[in-house]
This record gives sequence, C-alpha cells and structure tokens, in this order.
Amino acid sequence: MLMSILINHRFITFEGIDGCGKSTQARMLLDYLEQSGEQVFFVREPGGTPISEAVRGILLDINRAELSDRTEALLMTASRAQLTDELIIPALEAGQWVIADRYADSTLAYQGSGRGIDMEWLIRLNKFATADLEPGVTFVIDVNPALGQQRRSAVNDRIEEAGLSFQAKVRDGYREIAERFPERIIVLDGSASITVIHKQVIKEMTRRKLI
Repeated sequence: MLMSILINHRFITFEGIDGCGKSTQARMLLDYLEQSGEQVFFVREPGGTPISEAVRGILLDINRAELSDRTEALLMTASRAQLTDELIIPALEAGQWVIADRYADSTLAYQGSGRGIDMEWLIRLNKFATADLEPGVTFVIDVNPALGQQRRSAVNDRIEEAGLSFQAKVRDGYREIAERFPERIIVLDGSASITVIHKQVIKEMTRRKLI
C-alpha cells in the first residue's frame, strides 16, 4: 500500500561523495534514536533486499566496465524502487524511523552531475521509483574528493574507480541539488570531527522539532 503523504519526517537520509563519512553519521543517528527508545530501521543503497542486492552486485562490479551510463541510472533506480516498496514504506507505515545511507539524491549527483544525464529526467525517474516518497531531511556530508579518497579502503568498486575528477563532479552535483532543495537538504562540513558533525545533525533535527 502506498503512503498518502509525500514527505515523511521520520525518513532521514545521508548523502555525499565516497569517503565523506555519511555512513558513520547515519549509524550514529540510528544509535542515538534507539537509545532514546525509538524504533529505527536502517537501509543503505544500492541494496537492502535480495533483488536490490543482486542489482548492487552488477552496479559495483569493477569488471563491468561496459555498463552504460543510462543502464547504470536505470539499475540504481530499480534497486531503489524495490527497497522503497519492500522495506521503507512498510517501516514508515508501522511508525518506525527509517535512516538511509543514500537515497534518491545519489542518482541526481552521481548519474546526473557525474555521468552527465539530464537532471530533470532523473528527477522524474526518481519520483516513479520512490512512489513520490521524500525524506523529511537529508544531510549532505561535504568533503574534498582528495580527503574522501584518503578515507576509503584501498579496494575501489566500479564507481569509485572513476577517479577524483568524477568525484569532484559528484560533489558539485550535491551542491547544486542542495541549492535546489534548501528546505530539505542540509550541507555539513565533512572535514570536521565525527563528534562535531553528529552534534550538528542532532541540533538540526531538534531545530526542526523532529526529536
């Protein structure tokens, strides 16, 4: 059953280039909410369901260099559609919080700015894939691509293998969509300490009366 509202304030997403620290912040918020007695469901993209994980395997396989940009965009949103229908919407309808390590904005930044696919088309594709569901707030952890590269493991996946110039385009994409959706997207300085960023996340959620 699809939700009757478009924006769910218990749905929080974290975004940013590879190595920005978003996964750490997503987990810290999950722990914070659980310690406050809330029921919290965590997801990460691409993946999360058997179908979505199978798609993830294709998308990140470094040996699939032949994968076209349009195919990449379609597979990303297909994985998202399954995750949204199978896990995210049911969790929200059950009154749980959902914390997502990546969601629709990743497609706009990576396949839009990074791969050069038309942003307006991707927005429409995302709306179809997500059944018009939007997070209550999105935190973009902004870092220099060189710093992000230093933080990552030595083994790159297919997308990370695209290099620093690609990550720079993705970073520009996040800045562009943050300007486009300023009420939803909060940009945080990823060069700050983990503790400082976490406190900023909690402060913003408190300011919005979400917690």
